[in-house]
Amino acid sequence: MESTLTRTGIFFVLMFAALAAAGLAHDAAFAVHMTIVALAAGIALVVTVWRTEIDAVTRDVLRVPADPTRYDDDPVRWGVIATVFWGMAGFLAGLFIALQLAFPMLNIEPWFNFGRLRPLHTSAVIFAFGGNALIATSFYVVQRTCRTRLALPGMARFVFWGYQLFIVLAATGYLLGVTQSKEYAEPEWYVDLWLTIVWVCYLIVFVATIMKRKEPHIYVANWFYLAFIITVALLHVVNNLDVPVSLLGSRSYPVFGGVQGALVQWWYGHNAVGFFLTAGFLAMMYYFVPKQAERPVYSYRLSIIHFWSLIFLYIWAGPHHLHYTALPDWAQTLGMVFSIMLWMPSWGGMINGLMTLNGAWDKVRTDPIIRMMVMALAFYGMSTFEGPMLSIKAVNSLSHYTDWTIGHVHSGALGWNGMITFAAIYFLVPRLWGRQRLYSLRMVNWHFWLATIGIVFYAASMWVAGVTQGLMWREYGLDGYLVNSFADTVAALFEMYVLRAFGGLLYLAGAVIMVINVWATILGKQRAEAPMTETPYNREADRPAAAIPAE
Repeated sequence: MESTLTRTGIFFVLMFAALAAAGLAHDAAFAVHMTIVALAAGIALVVTVWRTEIDAVTRDVLRVPADPTRYDDDPVRWGVIATVFWGMAGFLAGLFIALQLAFPMLNIEPWFNFGRLRPLHTSAVIFAFGGNALIATSFYVVQRTCRTRLALPGMARFVFWGYQLFIVLAATGYLLGVTQSKEYAEPEWYVDLWLTIVWVCYLIVFVATIMKRKEPHIYVANWFYLAFIITVALLHVVNNLDVPVSLLGSRSYPVFGGVQGALVQWWYGHNAVGFFLTAGFLAMMYYFVPKQAERPVYSYRLSIIHFWSLIFLYIWAGPHHLHYTALPDWAQTLGMVFSIMLWMPSWGGMINGLMTLNGAWDKVRTDPIIRMMVMALAFYGMSTFEGPMLSIKAVNSLSHYTDWTIGHVHSGALGWNGMITFAAIYFLVPRLWGRQRLYSLRMVNWHFWLATIGIVFYAASMWVAGVTQGLMWREYGLDGYLVNSFADTVAALFEMYVLRAFGGLLYLAGAVIMVINVWATILGKQRAEAPMTETPYNREADRPAAAIPAE
């Protein structure tokens, strides 16, 4: 009772403080954001007072099982639903801005122009879709691998809902035109402060759960999750060191400027890819691939080498984003060298994931979830080869500032991050809601093929567009002047931009199928359908690709 009264008082004070800040705000964006904070505090106040009734309604709507497991899975269930919701929002925004590039008349000023929607799309996919997937799966994995419940259940719930508030504040800030103009770090100072609080609580929950584990060994997936959480916290704090113009306004000035600011930004930007989109999702791979394949990790020793190699090498690779700029040449070369070195440990992780299927390769044709995991690992391998290649100065002289980079990023984001997340969702939903199986495995198969073909259209069109741009930009005539104007290069890319949008549409269609499949599974429905293959399983023909090492 006392804790309820305390929380009620805190939310009440926070609500009125936010309303006061909205009334005294120096700009409209800050006023809007403080109003959103006040609304969130008001909702939290109502939920706290009528918690029992609201909890009963929520469990009825979400069909939460009456006999829960011995683990605390409520934040995981909410996280899965949030992942699906924000994923759809991010994919829709991505398709719309792809169409804007092909058909500029779709730019709607000022709220929905490309400049405001592009960071909305990237943040929705990376931080809303990817971030919720990482939080949900980390809470699920750490409980199972440590054989214990979440250490601080109240704080775990704060992490989830606090993160949703961060997403809403960031997204509305983009539409209002209030950003720091930093790649992947656009939210203004007060949103950054809020995310810091939420992230520190996330770290505390995760570490406290590991510390109270009943399993003596810390499984390698938890190593990757912990590296992702700690490093992202460090990157976020350093890159967002700003001085606000006013405590009642949205504007701020960064501590770092010029070349130093650019280096800090891309130290952050590349390692956001390295630790948010790589280390965190590798943790998902190291848990869900063995579980779905019902096989142990191919080489646990290789997974440890993979971990420490990535941790040491990734943090140095950021300067390759600044080739041919004012950054000192030695720093550019350092970034290039470490980027090339990253190729081998990255492929070590890919090989470890694929070889985990030794003795279970037949499941690739019968289990579309395994097929998604294999495709995710294939795109991980391709992206981690292409990235080091693009970091080489001679190659970068052609690719820099072109759509080739966009194709590279999306082959990794859609192929690696998207596919492994979809597979994890399909793995989790039946188990979290106590269902015998998914509503439809054939719908998973449709999702797989639509997503795969969509990625191929997207990435291939951007590769062609990027090489075309690079060659046209560097073409000189006999008089020493550029042959092509910038407008000429834009006109030459129209067909590629249409193909890119078509690929995005296919990917979105696959996600829509996932939404239907997931919701039907939550409702407890099962579609009557034939098996995925009529060919009988032949154990003699299913031999390992290589001998399993003894360790």
